[in-house]
Amino acid sequence: MLQTNSLRFRVAYFYAVFGAGISILLSGWVFLAVEEIGHRLMDEAMRKEVNETAERPVFIEPNTVSIKGYYVSRTSHSQNIPPEIENLEPGSYNLSIGEIDYRVLVADKNNVRYFMMFDTENQHLHEAEFFRYVAIFAVFMIVSSSAGGFWLASRVTASVTRLAKQVGQAGPRDLELSLIKLTSNDEVGELARAFDRYLRRLREFIERENYFTADVSHELRTPLAIMLGTVELLEQDGTLTAKQKERVSRIRRAAQDMIDLTSALLLMAREHQNGGDEQPCNVADVALSCVEKHRHLIGGRPIRMEVELIDQPSLIVERPLLEIVIGNLIRNALFHTETGSVLLRLESGKLTVIDTGAGMRPEELERALERYYKGATSAGAGVGLSLVKRICDRYGWRISLDSKEGQGTSAEIAFSPT
Repeated sequence: MLQTNSLRFRVAYFYAVFGAGISILLSGWVFLAVEEIGHRLMDEAMRKEVNETAERPVFIEPNTVSIKGYYVSRTSHSQNIPPEIENLEPGSYNLSIGEIDYRVLVADKNNVRYFMMFDTENQHLHEAEFFRYVAIFAVFMIVSSSAGGFWLASRVTASVTRLAKQVGQAGPRDLELSLIKLTSNDEVGELARAFDRYLRRLREFIERENYFTADVSHELRTPLAIMLGTVELLEQDGTLTAKQKERVSRIRRAAQDMIDLTSALLLMAREHQNGGDEQPCNVADVALSCVEKHRHLIGGRPIRMEVELIDQPSLIVERPLLEIVIGNLIRNALFHTETGSVLLRLESGKLTVIDTGAGMRPEELERALERYYKGATSAGAGVGLSLVKRICDRYGWRISLDSKEGQGTSAEIAFSPT
């Protein structure tokens, strides 16, 4: 089906309109020309009749199928001169007498005024027949120009269509694609060369990014793994006091968080493809794990950590990314709550974290999901919620915040159907 906003349709439409306009103008010109020629021929026939009549010694009124004639002289005149013409001055006229259309010629010759009337009925019949052929020709011209427009549009846009198809079918790994061979040395060829230059810069950028992510993966994960292994050995040291063990435990959790965050950020750097290698992930298991993982943040504060598992949905998602989303919401809720409760509620299509903490002012709520934005009471770098927003965008989820200063905050993640 041809789209009305396509280049091919617009070119064809232009040709159809152009052909229709030319056909209408040509038909109108032919109509006027034929009518004018008809009048001239009738006038010529009547003048000839006037000349022949004037040369006769006795006036004989012409009374043929087409022409009727009358005269008026100083001494006599024809009988039954139609009153519509007897007072006309010399010249040519179009008149309707009774129900018949006439072309009338009034001429003076040898002190005699002649009135010639040409019955135009047959002339009109011939003109109508001719105009039918003109109308058929106009329709033929419109159809031909439309068909020619579609054919020409197909030829003109063929290279553009091939170029668009090749670019549209190119995958993220088709970076060696060359488009120059698809086109000729014209405007479309220049467009293809521009695409090739863009692809070349894109290849260089992706190559640099791949080197960067590989270096980051190695340079960050290796020392973090060493740190985590060292901490595990320290935890097995029986000479440590309870306070020292708690500090070592905090170091272990921080190192593990860094490893998980690094893995998640590397996952975010990859191009996301729906239905790729991701496996179904039980959201309830991840939620419970995140609650236990962050329970130590309560410390000695009078905060109740509550969990409501109304449903246990599964999502096609990388588990580390889901852990970052839920973990950030829990961590923010615990950080901004001094007393009261933090509730995590999981339903079939959404996850909600509700706290009774300090809440946010309207201007803070409006910018809470912006990258690097920090509220008045924030202690981080302003990346947490913006990262959550990016992960939600990656999977088509919707995040919404509702907060009132002094009453707490509610964060809701609405999952897209899977």
